[in-house]
Amino acid sequence: MSLYRTELRRLVKRRFTRYMTLLGLLVLLAVVVGTFLTNEKLDADAIARAERQAEQSYQEQVRWTAQEKAACEAAKAAGTADDGRYPDDCSVISPPPREAIETSWFLPSTFDFRESFAETLIPFAGILALVGFVIGASFVGAEWSTGGMMNLLLWRPRRLTVLLTKLAALLTGLLTVTLAAAVAWFAGFWLVATFRGNTEKMTAGVWQSFTLTGLRAVALVLAVTAVGFALASLGRHTAMALGGVVAVMVVGQFGLGILLDMAGVRFPEAWLLPTYAVAWMQKKVTLEDWQSCNATVFGECKPDTFDVTWQQSSVLFVVGVAVILGAALWAMRRRDIS
Repeated sequence: MSLYRTELRRLVKRRFTRYMTLLGLLVLLAVVVGTFLTNEKLDADAIARAERQAEQSYQEQVRWTAQEKAACEAAKAAGTADDGRYPDDCSVISPPPREAIETSWFLPSTFDFRESFAETLIPFAGILALVGFVIGASFVGAEWSTGGMMNLLLWRPRRLTVLLTKLAALLTGLLTVTLAAAVAWFAGFWLVATFRGNTEKMTAGVWQSFTLTGLRAVALVLAVTAVGFALASLGRHTAMALGGVVAVMVVGQFGLGILLDMAGVRFPEAWLLPTYAVAWMQKKVTLEDWQSCNATVFGECKPDTFDVTWQQSSVLFVVGVAVILGAALWAMRRRDIS
């Protein structure tokens, strides 16, 4: 029997794999349903209602301004206007122009597919990456902790072939689930936009951009899955991978972020992994240093900026995955199996 088919069957038959996959898909479904319930389609009634609310807000501003102006004049007449509450000239207290109160402020939330769908791919990638990491770590970690790896190597003594075949079966299974979930994700939010928003201005270029972002999400899921698999193989236990990621996120990320902030380092987010994950998905993340102030000819204060691009993120991820996976393969080849 083929080792690859055997490992793929073992992956699919594991109850932990099924339960974690089901849990991840239920969370994704909850996101889609929640978005559907918290948005609504804009019609003439909704726009008219928003216009009435904007007019009501403007009238409230007019009444409040009139009261404040009258109070200012009364304080001036009584000689008690020197407490700093009112300006020297009460006539400057005037209501804002009507156009300053925008109708869009009072419109209900609506899902614009063109404007909002790309943002939904970030939680999609994050949820499935977490599922893939845990499944990958458990898939090989359980083999080490239960002695299954030793038994397998008695049947197929080529260590690297066994480990890489396990990884190939794992990535195949996660790729299948992720692609199916991505198609359902696109379809689900298209329905949300159809019934609770709009699908206008969807050009071929927009679809291409969404497709490329979706492919980057798939690549991120597979990379995180491979890292979980490699860490568990290095430690020969699932807890090695889970403990490692907790240490990296809690100590290495939050602790490092606090330390960099206390040290006054410029752009501390550039040293944190989540920044590169977001940059990978959004193509670019612009960091701002508000401690600097570059005045413009108009008197504005412009902070210094630093761009983290998806190309930089790809180099970091490729090197990271290669190093961790390479260490797992080296350890598999060099250490005793016992």
